Amino acid sequence: MQKNFIEIKYTQPGKSMQNGYIELFNRFFREDILDAYNFNHIYLLQKISDKWREDYNFNHPHKSLGNISPKEYMRRYED
Repeated sequence: MQKNFIEIKYTQPGKSMQNGYIELFNRFFREDILDAYNFNHIYLLQKISDKWREDYNFNHPHKSLGNISPKEYMRRYED
């Protein structure tokens, strides 16, 4: 990986805020999916997770986009 100038940096144990974006995503996923449903089968978890992920990635407002959704951002800045 040195030829690509990539350096792997690991978070320190107990220092979750060194990777705050992942921690925020994990919190949303845990609250919206894992804590909200009782799963009888892994298929149900996968189905609900896929729907949630699609909504989160395309319809959820993102701070980095000026608090608009990626779909809205694409509509505004097409062409």
